Amino acid sequence: MSDVVRLTEARRTYRMGEEEVHALDGLDLVVPRGEYLAIMGQSGSGKSTLLNILGCLDRLTSGSYELDGKDVSRLDDDRLSHERNRRLGFVFQSYNLIPHLTVLENIEVPMEYAGIRPGEARQRSTELATRLGLGGRLKHRPSELSGGQQQRVAIARALGNDPSLMLADEPTGNLDSATGIEILDLLDTLAAEGRTLIVVTHDRKVAARAHRTIHMLDGKIAREDRRVAEAATP
Repeated sequence: MSDVVRLTEARRTYRMGEEEVHALDGLDLVVPRGEYLAIMGQSGSGKSTLLNILGCLDRLTSGSYELDGKDVSRLDDDRLSHERNRRLGFVFQSYNLIPHLTVLENIEVPMEYAGIRPGEARQRSTELATRLGLGGRLKHRPSELSGGQQQRVAIARALGNDPSLMLADEPTGNLDSATGIEILDLLDTLAAEGRTLIVVTHDRKVAARAHRTIHMLDGKIAREDRRVAEAATP
């Protein structure tokens, strides 16, 4: 099984006046293909910086980042943007949908950047929307949808280019508990299908769904937990 993420001696340093802040401090992380990983940590622990690095939204000060077998830590901005669109899918707490676009049009946005033909993009977005329970909402705009429906659109959009890695930042943070469970069940289904997922969360119940949880502290991995497989029914 190949690794989708391989961070080696990852460091991200910021300057705040005269002070140097080590947001990531020599972190090593390997995420095999098909793993469902949760990242937890207090504010200032480095988890948001780690998410930005994994999502190719920020760059390492030193160290290396291999994404799906390709070292992306030395790429220029244009090539990095290309790899981000091709290999990554994002799901955010605030959904980040474009207000004036319909469900189908929002799902199609990453496909347009990837150069997928309009007819193929429309077919793919329709199939994804229908699969995620949005078949009756294809022409609706975000303001006409519930929070759970908006998050389903965001997940469909993240799947549009068949990414190597899906990143979710507090994906249930703006949802009521019942709707949040529906979204987590959907992520469970994607993980069962072999998707590689990384979820940043402060909620232990969300992290408990993952195969493995890493706990960040001072820019490092302080500890990790692995989910104990449920015993098979005799």
